[in-house]
Amino acid sequence: MKTQSRRSSFVSKVGIQKSSVIFIAIAALSLVLTGCPSKTEVAKVPPPPPPPAPVASIEVSPATIEPGQSAVISWKTENATEVQIQPLGAVEASGSKPVTPTESTTYKIVARGAGGTQEMVARVTVSAASAAAAPGKEEELSAKSAERLDVFFNTDEYEVSPDQGSTIANDAAFLNEHPDVRIMIEGHCDELGSIEYNLALGESRATEVKSRLVKAGIPSDRIETISYGKERPFCTEESESCWRLNRRAHVVPVAQR
Repeated sequence: MKTQSRRSSFVSKVGIQKSSVIFIAIAALSLVLTGCPSKTEVAKVPPPPPPPAPVASIEVSPATIEPGQSAVISWKTENATEVQIQPLGAVEASGSKPVTPTESTTYKIVARGAGGTQEMVARVTVSAASAAAAPGKEEELSAKSAERLDVFFNTDEYEVSPDQGSTIANDAAFLNEHPDVRIMIEGHCDELGSIEYNLALGESRATEVKSRLVKAGIPSDRIETISYGKERPFCTEESESCWRLNRRAHVVPVAQR
């Protein structure tokens, strides 16, 4: 009887263990089939906006000066943590400063900030000092001034148009008749466009006329160039006919050799 009782107890324990294993297996299978509990989605926070880009402006007044004269540089910036003006160095975010350059100079402002870098330029032109004509020749040069004709240009152009070829030939003839005279070719523009743009355009016009005169046989060392941009208009009316008169290269005798 004792042996039979032990067997019954053993069988009962084995049955309980099997039942436990089956229960655990069923629970695990149920978990796999049903999946994990869904997670609550966290609201996405939009990224912060990018920092604003720096803004910079710079100008020089007057844009053209004589040797020894001063001009004033004025500048403004926004959203900048570091501001420099080349070749002056570091400056405040906004301000003004007098300068007395000995030669034509381009000033570049560089504004840096978290949003990037902004650069702008302004240029001051220092007029070349004109040497006086030798005594006895001044009257002759004045009398011959009518023979030195301006070269006119189309809007935004610096190439000499075919109808201005006779003017170049006339100027070359004048210089050949006066081999002891050096000249300054002044590049001028109308009032349309920025100061920087017209200074560059005026320089291109003066350089183009010089190139044509050199091709006509005039030594290049007798010819200087300068750009006044729109700073010295011949005509001040706001009309196309007036603006055309300002789009010119003006030839001026400056010294004797």
